[in-house]
Amino acid sequence: MHFLITAGGTREYIDPIRFISNASSGRMGYALARAALKAGHKVTLITAPTSLQVPKGALIIRVESAAEMFEGVKKHFEKCDCLVMAAAVADYTPEKNSKLKLKKQEKNLTIKLKPTVDILKWAGRNKKKSRAMSHEPRIIVGFALEDKNLRKNAEKKLIEKKLDMIVANNISAISNKKSTVHIKPLGQPWQQFIENKKYITARKIITLIDTFSKHKY
Repeated sequence: MHFLITAGGTREYIDPIRFISNASSGRMGYALARAALKAGHKVTLITAPTSLQVPKGALIIRVESAAEMFEGVKKHFEKCDCLVMAAAVADYTPEKNSKLKLKKQEKNLTIKLKPTVDILKWAGRNKKKSRAMSHEPRIIVGFALEDKNLRKNAEKKLIEKKLDMIVANNISAISNKKSTVHIKPLGQPWQQFIENKKYITARKIITLIDTFSKHKY
């Protein structure tokens, strides 16, 4: 299989040096890329800025903003068999960004934000378009970070965005090396993996995707 994996937290620039971002480390996306490569798959990794060492053997596409990540996904979508959206993509971006550094003033600063494109929703709508080497639909895997009603909200996302699998975890997973994840393939019961290092969780996710793809096709 050819995996298209996204990782890291996007940056939405206010001016040339200031941006809105989040606390995502990118560890899970990178661990997934390594796990897929180790399982014998081809990997394209679209990564927002991180301090992590890139996985050897993967095609690396570097982006910063949500818009750039969307363009990267669209460009490489046709050739992938499975899209795994592990990146923490910003939900909002400034309506306008200043070309010059904003100077500090005594008065309050108001920044108007607009929604970014929902990449996962776009992918779910387009997953049945023929792949470059096959006529089978792609597998789309999404991540859900929740602070309450974790499984309920994640399953809603699974259905509404036409995904094939959802990986859900609590906000405590951000930047941590270990996390508990809840995974639900479409039409199957929830599975839970408690307090594993992310590289171990990544291997389990890739194995589940492999198994799901064999039953799906």
